[in-house]
Amino acid sequence: MANRHLAPDTPELRARWGSFAWTEENKAKADYHIAKYPAGRQKSAVMPLLDLAQRQVGAETDTQGWLPLPVMEYIADYLDMPVIRVVEVATFYFMYNLVPVGKFHVQVCGTTPCMLRGSDDIIAACKKRGMAKGEVSEDGLWTLTEVECMGNCATAPMVQINDGNYEDLTVERLDAVLDALAAGKEPKEGTQEPGRHTSEPSGGPTTLKDMVDANHDYRKEW
Repeated sequence: MANRHLAPDTPELRARWGSFAWTEENKAKADYHIAKYPAGRQKSAVMPLLDLAQRQVGAETDTQGWLPLPVMEYIADYLDMPVIRVVEVATFYFMYNLVPVGKFHVQVCGTTPCMLRGSDDIIAACKKRGMAKGEVSEDGLWTLTEVECMGNCATAPMVQINDGNYEDLTVERLDAVLDALAAGKEPKEGTQEPGRHTSEPSGGPTTLKDMVDANHDYRKEW
């Protein structure tokens, strides 16, 4: 599972991230989120601000991004709330990375539908490429995490890589996606099953077949 422990608060960490501050563009975004809430309720914006900070760290490090403790302290100060409250949010939600990750964060679903459809083979394929759970690969490209259900059971097995979902995977299809990412390309997101668009039956519709071409009214047939 994902590492939910904070990175050690070392002098090196403070030296690197103690001076963290919004870029001009991200400050405007942060203030936009805060303005959604009534005066005195700015702490309600903590989740989008944590995501924004993680993305800024990612842009500075050419990774998916993570949340060093000094960055969380900056968010707490910006929202005038206790640091521990910010840490509680960051450690609860898996969308926030608490330790450094690679350029591409490969999150493999291992819940029952994906497991039954071959997620073990997907994890093995990731390890074959030098990935290890919770660690950054030697080339800095990958971090592997096994996660719980991400809601794509109909198109299992699936992985989420940074902000993209890749579904209906086989080892060969996963390798093609990872090769494309490593080469700086943008592989097609969503289902990797040829001819499939979303989560419709891969063999074609088995019910409500007349709905394929028109908004057929079945009520008279009931």
